[in-house]
Amino acid sequence: MKEKTRKLFKEVAVFAKSDKKKSILQIINTVLPFIILWFLAYQSLSISVWLTLGLAVVAAGFLVRTFIIFHDCTHGSFFKSKKANDIVGTITGILTLFPYEKWKREHAIHHASSSNLDKRGVGDIWVMTIDEYKEASKWERLWYRFYRNPLVMFGLGPLYLMLIINRKNRKDARRKERFNTYLTNACVLVMYTFMAILVGWQAFALIQGTIMFVATALGIWLFYIQHTFEDSYFEEESDWHYVKAAVEGSSYYKLPRVLQWVTGNIGFHHVHHLAPRVPNYHLEKAHNENPPLHHATTITIKSSLESLKFRLYDPEKKMFVTFKEAHRQLQAEKNRVPLKTKHVSFDTK
Repeated sequence: MKEKTRKLFKEVAVFAKSDKKKSILQIINTVLPFIILWFLAYQSLSISVWLTLGLAVVAAGFLVRTFIIFHDCTHGSFFKSKKANDIVGTITGILTLFPYEKWKREHAIHHASSSNLDKRGVGDIWVMTIDEYKEASKWERLWYRFYRNPLVMFGLGPLYLMLIINRKNRKDARRKERFNTYLTNACVLVMYTFMAILVGWQAFALIQGTIMFVATALGIWLFYIQHTFEDSYFEEESDWHYVKAAVEGSSYYKLPRVLQWVTGNIGFHHVHHLAPRVPNYHLEKAHNENPPLHHATTITIKSSLESLKFRLYDPEKKMFVTFKEAHRQLQAEKNRVPLKTKHVSFDTK
């Protein structure tokens, strides 16, 4: 196992090299179209509000692609230069409303603990096991059900992420991280104020609001589907393995070419988790040229929609289950009477 792991790491590491020309080209073909689409959305207000909204949705796709650039910078993979990554990462963080240093730290924790049942809670989506749900209070169960509701996760989630979570520092944040968050917030405030004065607050709210909401909702969806599928890998710390967590705990989201381009190849999430230093424009090639990576769970748009029903993780069966399946299982456990036992008390909390 160790030899295979080392070999796979070595073969994938070949692709963990940034290409300055490709990185600069990606900035140009991502940020420039975003600005043009924003301008066209504004100009189309005199023609049709629906046309404006349509252009804003398309622009949101380019903002998702901008986030992928930001994401690569947090891993230090977009440029060889740390300074270049920090500068571009901070600027794209302002555009996407994500503080660079804060997200860089939380995302690093996510990579180091992804699929680890004993290290959940930072940079991931809240997942409860069946046993945890069984032991939870009625209020905790109700809150969890509310959190996992698709309308809440993809409807209120973007607003909560943009307006609250991304606007404040963690309690244990260091000076550099705090300053970066303050800088990001200040730049966003200045930029938004300037744009609102320039085009009018109603037009700005309509266009920018649509772009940010759609882009953030899509981002949450991508993050959700890449770790929430029926047979996703989760283990306790003692049995957790980094490579398994990457290849079996992250999916290969097979998207149409256009959407794959817009999402910056992030669908090859298993490759990314295995080797975070591989820039997004090398992920597909790394996947194609390494057969062991082909064993990752492949999900299509159609099959990904089925993941919306998965709410709890069953460590024994090693798979996600629905609330209905979990309740059925808990009820069966409650009614089961072991042999040679006259009376048994169950915790029905």
